[in-house]
Amino acid sequence: MIFHFFKTKKSVDYCSGGIIKYVKFNPTYECLEKAMKEDINSYGKEVKINWIEILSVLAVKYGDEFKKYKESDITDIVKNLNEKKTAEKLAKNKKNYDYYLEAYTAILSGFLGTYKDKNNEEKYGLKVYSPIPNGYYFTHGDDFGNSRTFGFKRPHLGHDLMALTGTPVIAVESGNVEIMGWNRYGGWRIGIRSFDKKRYYYYAHLRKNRPYHVDLKENQPVQAGQVIGYVGRTGYSDKENTNNIDKPHLHIGLQLVFDESQKECDNEIWLNFYEITKLLEKNKVSVIRNSETKEFYLVTNLSQTN
Repeated sequence: MIFHFFKTKKSVDYCSGGIIKYVKFNPTYECLEKAMKEDINSYGKEVKINWIEILSVLAVKYGDEFKKYKESDITDIVKNLNEKKTAEKLAKNKKNYDYYLEAYTAILSGFLGTYKDKNNEEKYGLKVYSPIPNGYYFTHGDDFGNSRTFGFKRPHLGHDLMALTGTPVIAVESGNVEIMGWNRYGGWRIGIRSFDKKRYYYYAHLRKNRPYHVDLKENQPVQAGQVIGYVGRTGYSDKENTNNIDKPHLHIGLQLVFDESQKECDNEIWLNFYEITKLLEKNKVSVIRNSETKEFYLVTNLSQTN
């Protein structure tokens, strides 16, 4: 993970090779929830609504300023889509629409899909999870971009969930564990890459001495909803396994990767995870503690089919 400063305020920004190099994700929780519900409610119907298309049309309409959001705008878009009009035509600006569609697809493509419920029945809906499980309290605020000074002055490129030490940390999305270990900034941390390689989830400041779940292995897959570690306050130290963060919390970051050259560079694309976190609170797993091993496990296994 390389820290950097954003040098542009533009939302629509490509490299010379046509690769997206800059993304802001501004939809509010209310907007995300409404668009998601329209998508889910249309499943199995003649016209399948795509929430990513709705959000892309709105981004063009609002000039990426989602403070302009009105629920009636989504209602109008859905009405037109049901009348077999295309989202691209509704956006009225193909270049900008194509940009937002590609960017938002990279962010949200793993969020909705089919899965098996506890009765082994196939359902369609939200298949990513809150990083904090059911029954565990946390607080958070819109802290993306706030100043950080350890090592050097830089913007905060993640989202902090304030929780008690030892709170189980949940994998938001399925993927492969790319990295586990110590980092002077993040302390004990985990990096998980989505299977399509577009999204990199960064979980940091994990617990001293026992940061990771015993089943977690580097270069191995994890399932969305799986317990991967425990909240702590490690980091801000060159000395491994040091508590040097004032208050225990989970730092979670989401990086977009359109090309592998963007994974570690001076212009990494990190997103504000605040509104997404509020959406994920609608889908929390329940966990139970094994008194012998002191590890936490899901109460029921989760099964995703798509």
